[in-house]
Amino acid sequence: MKYNVLTQLKAKNAPEGSYGDGQGLWLVKSERARGKWVLRVFVSGRRREMGLGRWPDVSIAEAREKAAEARKLSRGLEDPIEVRRKAKRGVRRLTVKEAIEGCFEARKAELKGDGKAGRWMSPLETHVIPKIGTHAIEDLDQHVLRDLLAPLWHEKPEAAAKALNRVNLAVKHAAALGLSVDMQACMKARALLGKQRHTTEHIPSLPYADAPAFYKWLLTVEGVSALALRFLILTCARTSEVRLATFDEIDGAIWTLPAERTKTGIERRVPLVGEALAVAEECRKKSKHHLFPAYKGQPLSDAAMATLMKRQGYDARPHGFRSTFRTWCEEQTDAAFAVKEAVLGHVVDTGVVGAYQRSDRLEKRRNLLENWQNFLLDV
Repeated sequence: MKYNVLTQLKAKNAPEGSYGDGQGLWLVKSERARGKWVLRVFVSGRRREMGLGRWPDVSIAEAREKAAEARKLSRGLEDPIEVRRKAKRGVRRLTVKEAIEGCFEARKAELKGDGKAGRWMSPLETHVIPKIGTHAIEDLDQHVLRDLLAPLWHEKPEAAAKALNRVNLAVKHAAALGLSVDMQACMKARALLGKQRHTTEHIPSLPYADAPAFYKWLLTVEGVSALALRFLILTCARTSEVRLATFDEIDGAIWTLPAERTKTGIERRVPLVGEALAVAEECRKKSKHHLFPAYKGQPLSDAAMATLMKRQGYDARPHGFRSTFRTWCEEQTDAAFAVKEAVLGHVVDTGVVGAYQRSDRLEKRRNLLENWQNFLLDV
């Protein structure tokens, strides 16, 4: 069998038709001045036809070289067409933005409400994507990350740390896709940035000894904000949980918070003591849906209760009453640790314990909250 049959002159002068060069390489001319190279190759006993480019743009020598590479792959039982297709997909490199979005989609099931609130993406959309979102994830190194986060590292330490941690997850996601990324880029960036100058600032709270006097003053204040604040203190719930509370969540002396409204993403039952039920009944006279409605039936704003306290000259904030309650529990009661934490909606039964201990300690929490109510009322 003859190989390398074609010459440049023969190819140029040949009319329309197909002309073999040997070993499965063919020049297929659609007209006298142009055509294409086709390689016929067998892969696992199946014949495949593979285009090698246009003639005369691709010369005879180049076509033979491409054909030799394809035949070598087929001898190794690889399909040269599939190998080329994969290589073409790799030409368009994954960007940092695409890696972050892919990581977010993969992690949605782990996030509260599938991440719809946007908290997971927020530091990335604010500080990362606008600046390096178009960079290839494979080019991301510690120097790029250091330059990106250095202005935030001490000024906005929490946002910077969250952004770096989530970029690290995106890098791991890209590695799982088979991309050549620097898995240590974020760790090295953290070393370059150094320790953050950051002091944790806790939300100001009222000393528990002052809580009864504050609650008695609150009883004299009219308005939705005062009612909401009383309900918050009596239930030790989070501000957002109280603001968005609806009557259909209350059944008798139990307020059931759906999973999408809790920080843990787990449905939680909150026992309502007498004072809390009285607040709910007062609210029923003014609203049919939200317990604490504001303008046109919309839920109370997130600043309403804090503004009420600020106007009265208090530095403490509504969320701080959770700390007030927890300190009172520690110093004034002998309640079990798990009960005290459960009142605050903290998860205490994890791992094997959580698999077997399935009580939410409702009655024990009710007893503790009744003692808290009595303390506030000086009973």
